[in-house]
Amino acid sequence: MGYIMRRFLRSAMIVFSWFVVPYSRFTNIKVNRKKLPPIRSHLLEIPAVDLAKLIRNGKVKSEEVVEAYIERCKQVNPLINAIVQDRFEEALEEARDADRLIASGINTVEEMEEHTPLLGIPVTVKESIAVKGLTNQAGRVFKTPQIAKSDAPVVEQIKRCGGIIMLVSNTPELCLLWETYNNVTGQTKNPYDLKRTPGGSSGGEAALLASGASLLGLTSDIGGSSRLPAMFSGIWGHKPTPYSVSFKGHHPTSDYPKWGDFFTIAPMTRYAKDLPLLLKCMLDPTGPKLTLERELSAQSIRFFFMDNDGPSGMMRPLSRDLHAAINRVATDFNAKRVNIRKMKLSLDISLSAMLTMKNIETIYYKTEEGERPKTVCTETVKYFFGCSDSILPSVIFGHLQNFMKIIPNSRHKHLATIIEALKTEFKELLGNDGVFLYPTFPNTAHQHYQIYHKLLEPMYMAIFNTLGLPVTNCMIGLDRRNLPMGIQVVANPGQDHLCLAVAREMERRYGGWVRPPSEESAKRV
Repeated sequence: MGYIMRRFLRSAMIVFSWFVVPYSRFTNIKVNRKKLPPIRSHLLEIPAVDLAKLIRNGKVKSEEVVEAYIERCKQVNPLINAIVQDRFEEALEEARDADRLIASGINTVEEMEEHTPLLGIPVTVKESIAVKGLTNQAGRVFKTPQIAKSDAPVVEQIKRCGGIIMLVSNTPELCLLWETYNNVTGQTKNPYDLKRTPGGSSGGEAALLASGASLLGLTSDIGGSSRLPAMFSGIWGHKPTPYSVSFKGHHPTSDYPKWGDFFTIAPMTRYAKDLPLLLKCMLDPTGPKLTLERELSAQSIRFFFMDNDGPSGMMRPLSRDLHAAINRVATDFNAKRVNIRKMKLSLDISLSAMLTMKNIETIYYKTEEGERPKTVCTETVKYFFGCSDSILPSVIFGHLQNFMKIIPNSRHKHLATIIEALKTEFKELLGNDGVFLYPTFPNTAHQHYQIYHKLLEPMYMAIFNTLGLPVTNCMIGLDRRNLPMGIQVVANPGQDHLCLAVAREMERRYGGWVRPPSEESAKRV
């Protein structure tokens, strides 16, 4: 992409902001300014690794834990609007079953730890991932509700490990936006400030985790869909090595042979120390083997970093607080500044790789049974006359796919060679003991809808889907407005344990998750 086109895109985003920002502020006039209720139960603030041990040893009842999380969901959901459908009664019964199993003494504590490490632990799931008996339409409007007839493989594995599924959470339509709203469930809000977005597309999971209404979450990631909500909500999201977790049982999907190179189901947790536990339970037995049990210290890891994308001239610079925080982290970990020049092509190569994939589920490619296929032009006209059932990203996705078709194939082939060269550069730089620190996004959580003038910035994240690298968003503190800040930790394929080890060390150094402002804290102020 030439200099003129880069400046054009940057200028276009500035022009969009003239319309988006006033609209965002206008819609926020109606947003509830209340704070969340304070967290009362101590059970809600115990990491899963510790809580599972307490349950196995009979010191805490699973039923008490699940009841506490159900009560918290009921407290916060009227404010954050993150739940699509729950199964609270079934979850309580499964918790009682877990307590009876533990009390029976059939299995030793060691056997339970090995075979059912999540026994009695509540888990929440992004609605785009199939949970048998619950809605599974990824925010699309259907005349007949789409109910999952079976569990996604990753959900089956969580259940086999003893996890108790509580609910499915909100996502933008077909996961096609870095904010979370749709025409079925509505808009999900950030627990730290209800006028702001929790990000997307896994915003429902992030909002529940950050508000203390969930402990472990199953999400998905194709362009930062797990990492951006984790950053905006002050928690931890990991994009695993491709194919290490089964991507089946998710909407949208694709039969494109390389779909799994870019897309994955991903773990999200409130505490960094829980990521290895959850990811271990999610791993596909037929996928690449990850050495998550491997113990290592941050001192044995080599660190490299960049605090911009080249710069390319398209993505906005980091906010002052984020720039200072990322450089502080780099200093704390003795990271070496590098300049990977090809990173400035993140937008070019990511769009070329992702938008040329065939047979991706969209509002145009798959329609409800008995419905006529939608066309791009007709749906666009319907949208601008307020007659479409879809949100804007779903409508314009067809235009983006058509645009990519007019780009010469020679250009796509050239960009594919750059992708391979960049993969090689990271492979040689990081080896099997190095990580790369990189911004997740240039600003903390913005007000609702403002992503529409920041559509270039998610390439900070999407580039690692394109390259097939594992990457974790890590919480590194709050900015001057008390909003969470984050940083990405990237490793080579199969080296997920490096990302997770650094995440645990960052949690130890910087404190990790911070309670969102509550009614009680507001009164004290």
